Amino acid sequence: MYPITNNTKISRSAKRGLYDQETIYKILDEGLLCHIAYVHEGQPMMIPTGYCRMGNKLYIHGSVGSHFMRNIADGRRVCLTVSFLDGLVLARSAFSHSVNYRSVVLFSAATMVTDEQERWDALEAFTNQVIPGRWEEVRQPNTKEMKATMVISFAIEEVSAKVRTGNPNDDEEDLEWPVWAGVLPLSQQPHTPIPDPKMVQEIPVPHYVLNYKR
Repeated sequence: MYPITNNTKISRSAKRGLYDQETIYKILDEGLLCHIAYVHEGQPMMIPTGYCRMGNKLYIHGSVGSHFMRNIADGRRVCLTVSFLDGLVLARSAFSHSVNYRSVVLFSAATMVTDEQERWDALEAFTNQVIPGRWEEVRQPNTKEMKATMVISFAIEEVSAKVRTGNPNDDEEDLEWPVWAGVLPLSQQPHTPIPDPKMVQEIPVPHYVLNYKR
């Protein structure tokens, strides 16, 4: 269990708050995109970016020339979120409508990764978080590309998850209202792969693409 702090304590619908490592890792490992909020010269900023998890750290990467990467690489604290919308909860009253969701909120200080092996491992993990098995088949980064890439890590220490599942919570007096009520599930679904027209030879679609799911 992660400690509950003033930042991570769930106050609204507290029963939906979860602090166990298993739940938090599962949400993080399913995701592809996070949002990172920070303050720069008094101005609130939020940037969406890809990420991966290795152990008890999250990693992001970007260009060494990126304004965003250079700003947070100084060790400032950020708020990082990952979320999924799993369903629309359609109630009998407008007030009782909701959504089913899973989310993680992390507070952490950004750390620029300088160890070359850790940088390499993070880029491998990032590629395979996007689509498992890809790193082993593609051309891996060369020295020039590695020099142009910054990797930043965030320790997973001050963190919480919040999850809503289940059916509408209508008031008793609304249960006989003559309207359909229930849950419309939502999910990410892959579609038919589209080959790059610049491919110079006929190559079958890899099994990890054909069978992709999250």
